[in-house]
Amino acid sequence: MTERQDKGRGQNQNRDQNRDRDPIRVMVVDDHPMWRDAVARDLAEAGFDVVATAGDGEQAVRRAQAVGPDVLVLDLNLPAKPGVQVCKELVGLNPALRVLVLSASGEHVDVLEAVKSGATGYLLKSASTEELTDAVRRTAVGDPVFTPGLAGLVLGEYRRLASDPGPATGGDEPRAPQLTDRETEVLRLVAKGLSYKQIAERLVISHRTVQNHVQNTLGKLQLHNRVELVRYAIERGLDDA
Repeated sequence: MTERQDKGRGQNQNRDQNRDRDPIRVMVVDDHPMWRDAVARDLAEAGFDVVATAGDGEQAVRRAQAVGPDVLVLDLNLPAKPGVQVCKELVGLNPALRVLVLSASGEHVDVLEAVKSGATGYLLKSASTEELTDAVRRTAVGDPVFTPGLAGLVLGEYRRLASDPGPATGGDEPRAPQLTDRETEVLRLVAKGLSYKQIAERLVISHRTVQNHVQNTLGKLQLHNRVELVRYAIERGLDDA
């Protein structure tokens, strides 16, 4: 009644406002049909709009480009093309896409490869349905979501890379873009691992304002996602400030 009528009346001008209320569009990629169907069913029952599923990497890339999901729930072990490559290609084509890896593997190398390829979060398949649905919701707004214990691993790796004297930036890098005081403050809290909701409460501003600051900062720094933003902040010591 209300939501669909509102949508019909002011679809273009109210798109941003309606986005918060519209179902999150999710695509599920897994090569095991029973598991894939079960995940898709659980997400649909939780109120998500499951726009597509795929059983291999090539199919995943084609269908994701066709349907444009908000969140891709992605297994790593796929035929035709590995999940890491799927993630890298799709995030490269659409930096706004959020990828939540849902994998049976908790191996450190798999977690780090997934994050480096552009994944926003990493959840083990042992997670409960409630943990999965919560992870998808948080991933949709850009929060990095990890099975307990894996977040520390990722941040630890970023600290190690940041202390490495030979990362892939040349000595003649251009002058750093100028961030506002508020953008720097938000960036510092992002680096400390706070969610957007926690940052909003800490700074007494709205969740939407936090998102806007993060998006502005990503644009200024020419970064693609929150994971890259965390690395940028850690490299500059903002997580210890």
